Amino acid sequence: MKITSEEEMLAFGEEFAKNLSSNVIELVGDVGAGKTTFTRGLAKGLGIKEPITSPSFTISKTYALKNGGNLIHYDFYRLNDPGIMLDDLAENLKTNKNIIVVEWGESIKNLLPKNHTVINIKYNDDDTRSVEL
Repeated sequence: MKITSEEEMLAFGEEFAKNLSSNVIELVGDVGAGKTTFTRGLAKGLGIKEPITSPSFTISKTYALKNGGNLIHYDFYRLNDPGIMLDDLAENLKTNKNIIVVEWGESIKNLLPKNHTVINIKYNDDDTRSVEL
């Protein structure tokens, strides 16, 4: 699909939350492609009211869900070796109530379940985004 604005990316994330088929989502795309914007929309669709920000410097951010689980947003961009964050991710994957979003997941790919959702977001020259599931 083609996304033409930030508002459309937020709406896509919000709608995606209503139809989750997997509790693990891997977002693939360059810096500035819209991965965190998608996650903000997803969080809104999941009923999260607090502001969603990029976990680029903190590696992960956790937001409480109404079902007792959490939305956990990981960003492995700055980590060549995920180290202790690998253990954190493995622990959070054990709880089906958690929704896990992973950006820059190449270093932890073998830990993600085979049936996880992959969303590719490509920044186009005309400032639109191409999104592929």
